[in-house]
Amino acid sequence: MTLPIKLRSLAGISDGDLVEAAFQRGKIVITPKLVIDRSKFPTADEEYTLAQRRVIDARLAKSDLDIRHGRVYGPFNTAEEMAASIEANIKKIRTAKKRSKPAR
Repeated sequence: MTLPIKLRSLAGISDGDLVEAAFQRGKIVITPKLVIDRSKFPTADEEYTLAQRRVIDARLAKSDLDIRHGRVYGPFNTAEEMAASIEANIKKIRTAKKRSKPAR
């Protein structure tokens, strides 16, 4: 699509820029689109050594299993619900630890 130079400069569109065209309420609306070259951003592969990556991948696999088996909490609608859940689980853990301590 070719736009007049004055219209392109008003919209901040240069020759060759990507745009999106939409039909809204009887008019054609042209919106500039930003293209991000993802190759210029570092990836996790470049940030970690192979050994570190293996540890991360193993932990991610374990967390995926926990999710699949329902070993998760939430979802919570508020921060208060989340805090209450944490407190309740802390109490359960403390109670279980007290029961498992050997008597002196």
